[in-house]
Amino acid sequence: MNAFKKLLGAGAAIALFLMMLLTFADVVGRKLLNASITGSVELTELCMLGTIFIAMPLVSMAGEHVIFDLLDPLLPAPLQRWQRVISNTCCSLLVLGAAWLIHGRAARVFEDGDTTAQLQIPTGPFIQAVSVMLLCTAVMHVVVAVSAYRNLSQTEPGSAGNTL
Repeated sequence: MNAFKKLLGAGAAIALFLMMLLTFADVVGRKLLNASITGSVELTELCMLGTIFIAMPLVSMAGEHVIFDLLDPLLPAPLQRWQRVISNTCCSLLVLGAAWLIHGRAARVFEDGDTTAQLQIPTGPFIQAVSVMLLCTAVMHVVVAVSAYRNLSQTEPGSAGNTL
């Protein structure tokens, strides 16, 4: 799992660095040379897509998504653990559904041969990569839900330890 985390972290960092480098070069080219990089907006969009979706499984694993936790201090600890199990299970199902929909979209894009407007870069591989990263994100939510369930079963009175 650590190697997978490092791989995803490196991929997201590279995509972010490329986006930064491209933006810097485009601004310098426009201001100093009076010529911008052709297709820089498209390339920036693709780098942003990579940054977001490569990092998403890491964010899910760390539990760092934006959350609404106003009521958490009022809930007892066992209920908070059940909340983590249920919310991560629901998130997994929703993200899995999104991965399935995006996978279908990628298949249509491959069939149609869609490309970016200016540089004519095929968009199918990028959309397919998004569906794969969403699938990885769904798996990460399952891992977090199972971990929360194991912690729940180990701390409940009368539990016989790990039930999974």
